[in-house]
Amino acid sequence: MTEKIPTTVITGFLGSGKTTLVRHLLANAKTRRIALIINEFGDLGVDGEILKACGNEACSEEDIIELSNGCICCTVADDFIPTMQKLLDSPRKPDHIVIETSGLALPQPLVRAFNWPEIKSRVTVDSVVTVLDAKALSEGRFADDEAAIAAQRARDPNVDHENPIQELFNDQLNSADLVLLNKSDLLSPIQLQHITSQLKGQLRPGTNLLPTTQGILDVNLLLGQQASAEDDMHNRLSTHEMEGETQHDHDDFVTFSVDLPNGLDQKTLLARINAVIESHDILRLKGFAHIPDTTARLLIQAVGPRLNSYFDRPWHDNEKRQTRLVVIGEKAIDQMAIAAALHG
Repeated sequence: MTEKIPTTVITGFLGSGKTTLVRHLLANAKTRRIALIINEFGDLGVDGEILKACGNEACSEEDIIELSNGCICCTVADDFIPTMQKLLDSPRKPDHIVIETSGLALPQPLVRAFNWPEIKSRVTVDSVVTVLDAKALSEGRFADDEAAIAAQRARDPNVDHENPIQELFNDQLNSADLVLLNKSDLLSPIQLQHITSQLKGQLRPGTNLLPTTQGILDVNLLLGQQASAEDDMHNRLSTHEMEGETQHDHDDFVTFSVDLPNGLDQKTLLARINAVIESHDILRLKGFAHIPDTTARLLIQAVGPRLNSYFDRPWHDNEKRQTRLVVIGEKAIDQMAIAAALHG
């Protein structure tokens, strides 16, 4: 078996300094050949053009791929897996792959995608690096311009998760192997110490937290962490997954499943689920769906009013392709009405 190509996933909100960090990495990669995947929004490809203009031999234009069809965690099957296969099948394989995600991306689905059979034996997540805006955090905000993040979400019709910004922030922290507190030069020593103390209480054991200015740090701290994050997902749960850990097996609660006919498109199915959640006191809903003209199963999770969905892996050859939802609610919940509404 050939050695797996390490991949660094860089996440963080718009304006935190992800692109500046990537430019620093490329400028100091030395003999490493870096392939770069940029999850850019909109038609202009601003980040991609900036990075292509840096003219660094470590990463030529042909090594830079933009995924501009939407949030990378929502387009795993259609965009990310084929892109990774293309890189891995290239006659000039990279020494390292760097993925700069959109600030809207949920890190967990992307990291899980490294377990897809098409790429699992050939690539590994070396680390997840989360870049934070220290100045914004010191002022009680998650990003310098939270309105710009909302506009970014509105521009992308493919985003199928509506996580509040705080949940996205928590998920980015919980996935991280390294957290960079960028723009630290804009804080006083007391402010920096206060923010650092607050963040350390939110990080997983073993996650490093470093202050940076303009994303400058030793590249050896970024590359070569060998975290194999895709094999450690039980320690990197999203907010929804952690909330779903609560067991509802008391006599006051009931769990039942609903099997739906194949053939429903993704938009119709999610609209029906949303309508049922709004009309009934559902505590938790989860399951898988078979969407026509796709080779992957759609994972569906809802906690209270919040609904998430993404393609988590391909259907196995010997696996029955079906749509089955499990619903948890109080004992008096109207199971027949919920099933009827889901069937339409």
